Amino acid sequence: MHPEPKKAKEVLRVQVKSRYQTDCDRAFPVKDKTFEAFDYLVVVFLNIGNFYGGEPGIVSRQPVEFYTLPNAFVRKHHKKVASGFDRVHTSGLNMLRYKDEMGFELIAQDLNVPYPVRPDVGVGDPSE
Repeated sequence: MHPEPKKAKEVLRVQVKSRYQTDCDRAFPVKDKTFEAFDYLVVVFLNIGNFYGGEPGIVSRQPVEFYTLPNAFVRKHHKKVASGFDRVHTSGLNMLRYKDEMGFELIAQDLNVPYPVRPDVGVGDPSE
């Protein structure tokens, strides 16, 4: 919802998925029957370490990555497979415009939430 409830004209539905391994295949499960349940899907790569190939886990920790994916993106890259493990594979895709703050800004724009500024600071020379 909009952070100011009086201005809330619509609600966006956000679903969150996460992967903890740094060495994951950069894919996440999504069933096609859930497409109508979200407007955005935030996939979080926690990157807590490598777990495949017998590594101890703490090796290769990386910063957390957030990707805010519009429903249309998820639908486009969704792969339905016979095993029932439907997935969205992101490896090899250019997802920079959805990463971290840039992705969160997509939700803010849809809700018409301007970027916050302190009201007591005028716009002008930052050295003032």
